[in-house]
Amino acid sequence: MKNILITGGAGFIGSKLSRRLVEKGYSVTILDNLSPQIHGDNLQYCPLEGVRFIKGDVRSRKDWEIALEGAENIVHLAAETGTGQSMYEVHKYVDNNINGTAVMLDCVVNKSHNVSKIIIASSRAVYGEGKYQCEEHGVMYPPPRQEANLAAGKFEPVCPQCNNKLKVFPTDEESKIHPASIYGITKLAQEQLVLNVCKSVNLPAIAFRYQNVYGPGQSLKNPYTGILSIFSTQIRNGKTLNVFEDGLESRDFVYIDDAVKATMLGIESEAQSQDVLNVGSGSAMPVFEAAKKLKELYRADVDINITGNYRIGDIRHNIADLAKIKKQLAFEPEFSFNAGIKEFSKWVLDQEISSDQYDESIREMSSKGLLKSI
Repeated sequence: MKNILITGGAGFIGSKLSRRLVEKGYSVTILDNLSPQIHGDNLQYCPLEGVRFIKGDVRSRKDWEIALEGAENIVHLAAETGTGQSMYEVHKYVDNNINGTAVMLDCVVNKSHNVSKIIIASSRAVYGEGKYQCEEHGVMYPPPRQEANLAAGKFEPVCPQCNNKLKVFPTDEESKIHPASIYGITKLAQEQLVLNVCKSVNLPAIAFRYQNVYGPGQSLKNPYTGILSIFSTQIRNGKTLNVFEDGLESRDFVYIDDAVKATMLGIESEAQSQDVLNVGSGSAMPVFEAAKKLKELYRADVDINITGNYRIGDIRHNIADLAKIKKQLAFEPEFSFNAGIKEFSKWVLDQEISSDQYDESIREMSSKGLLKSI
């Protein structure tokens, strides 16, 4: 079986993917810097038996050269993640996400290797606002929402031509690309770098545009990503859940097993092209409804406060159109939101209660002028 190199392999998706690969008989190498923001302090990482673990940095050419020894596929998951944080940690996001990917590609192009495919973790963030339809003007890809409208509590995107309400549609891979955050810009740059270079050297590649992945194993310490894990930590600490905007903003939450399933299909695909594919559940869940479901599952006596506050760089809606990945990889998500959130909440209840660092992250965003109150 092939030797698969997973960057960020000690992380949420990477650890689940490495376990699945080992179960199927693959050899796995993990390159990960064990970021304290994700893993906590003083972490002693214990890889699965048979997994080669390298503590290293994707910005380091030396670390890449060591990790690439014997690798036949690269699954490049390592990245700084978080829309809000990216708006003020600009250099960190650009350096890790774009420069780290560039170093990888430099090694692939200029060094002897056995790599036959690269998979890059992209994001729904490359789309910015998703696909909509105006009754009068047809399909629309609205620009970032105007701050004047957000400050007035007008959160839904409107048609840029007639200012009327829009209907949300699933966003397909041919939709307009206009990221609304630094994070989204770096993910777009990553996928374009990989697809462009791989096409030039005739190397198969897939950029998976993951929606909001959640499930057991997700970091409960990181206050910048994963709204379901953030809410879970707050609930277990007895905190009020403060929901942004009017709570009707929606996300496509895709369960971890489905995200890993899609990635496995990509690894095992015989396709020789360079392509982008959405990975999601194909359905939308309002954030307020997700918060209520978590409160119910944890049987918690906490308040849910609709604040009306908003963050610069946030989008309103984005739902994955899965037609392309269903056709090319025969991917079908297996977990509904209700099924997945039950599995996630059961896992959370078995974990130690993490300290809630979310308020600190909110203060930080506020101090940078990125969190607004109405």
